[in-house]
Amino acid sequence: MIEVGAGMGVSERRRRDSARLRQKILNAARDLFAAQGYEAVTMREIARKIEYSATAIYSHFKDKEALINELCTVDFTVLASGFQHIGRVSDPVERLRKIGRAYAEFGLKYTNHYRVMFMTPHPAFDPDEKDIEKGNPEEDAYAMLKNTIAAGIKAKRYRAGVNDASLVAQTVWAGIHGVISLEIAKSCDDWVDWRPVKKRIDSMIDILIQGFTKS
Repeated sequence: MIEVGAGMGVSERRRRDSARLRQKILNAARDLFAAQGYEAVTMREIARKIEYSATAIYSHFKDKEALINELCTVDFTVLASGFQHIGRVSDPVERLRKIGRAYAEFGLKYTNHYRVMFMTPHPAFDPDEKDIEKGNPEEDAYAMLKNTIAAGIKAKRYRAGVNDASLVAQTVWAGIHGVISLEIAKSCDDWVDWRPVKKRIDSMIDILIQGFTKS
């Protein structure tokens, strides 16, 4: 006779083993996508990296597009979670400054995540609503950035003529992305006498904020 507790134990172990394998697949795929690009990597190559069969990969992800979609869901959730405490900052300009720094810290800490999310061409990320709710600043990092800028515009903290929150958000994003992507891709290039990356980040944030806000 099989005891109920024993049966539940086997089931739980299988669930944990499956979850560990799924995470292993995601980590291997991220590393390969970051190093070689999405298009160059095959599911079979991901399987070889973790020493499993391609069948094991397909038991978790129906194809490479499903895998990259899951990977982006996981990584964008990590990015958004780093912004949650910033939402409590009442001053919208100071909140914008903190968002910029938190975004940069994410990119420098999780370089492979950042490469895949923002520096590697791949199919458009279109998560299910149950994964990331688009427009919800608690789950959507871009929504928090845009809403923060909209709050500053409403509070008349921005100079005359600055009234398009989307334009400002995308400009700020582009500026900080430029610093991070150069650091990731070119910091080992001795041709340039690079200044400390944190100083470059703070300088970019200061220039962007000063350019949009009232003096």
